[in-house]
Amino acid sequence: MLEYNPLACLPSSEELPDSDDTPVDNELQDLIPGLLKAILAIAWPERMDWFFGVDMGIYYDPDLPAIVPDGFLSLGVERFYDENLRPSYVLWEEKKVPILVLEVVSQKYRGEYSTKKIEYAKLGILYYVVYNPFRRRKRRLEVYKLVNNIYELHDGNPVWLPEIGLGIGIERGTYLGIPREWVYWYNQQGQRFLTPEEDRKLAQQQAHQAQQQAHQAQQEVQLLRQRLRSLGIDPDSLT
Repeated sequence: MLEYNPLACLPSSEELPDSDDTPVDNELQDLIPGLLKAILAIAWPERMDWFFGVDMGIYYDPDLPAIVPDGFLSLGVERFYDENLRPSYVLWEEKKVPILVLEVVSQKYRGEYSTKKIEYAKLGILYYVVYNPFRRRKRRLEVYKLVNNIYELHDGNPVWLPEIGLGIGIERGTYLGIPREWVYWYNQQGQRFLTPEEDRKLAQQQAHQAQQQAHQAQQEVQLLRQRLRSLGIDPDSLT
């Protein structure tokens, strides 16, 4: 865990660059963490103690440039500061190291299996997740947990993360109209959480079902009133 001198005049997040000017060279490096962030907003609608950053700089030393994972999750921090949101994630302001970082590998490696793993371990980030969509024989999703300052690879799909209260894994699905393999969050029973599209579709189906049930109930009431009248009973006299 990093320690900072509270008396030092450290720059604020507003004063630090909010981009490393490195273009995203693979669309999945934006879409996959973006999907995980969107699912969290559905899975944790009432919680305000988490933050998921996408392609955002993490500043850990005022004299060094930020590290920029494709995605990261922090717990025990404010979800929103204000309407301008966070320009970057500054450890000496947040006072919380991210609990999980995600790297989506492009066709050109950028240290995901070497230098980045070392950097994240030094910061004390508990979970390091690497997704490599281009692999065929080796596992595409790797979930590492920091144990005695060394990342250990965990088996399984999904992999349960008890400190987070979620599982993470891969399976085929459709997001933004794109059918392919995606990275999802899962509950403890191994059931994946819905995407925003799926959640909206489910809500529409439930609303339609409720309308049908209400219409059916109304028809049954009308049939009952007609039956009473056929027996010479005024249904309004029973109210």
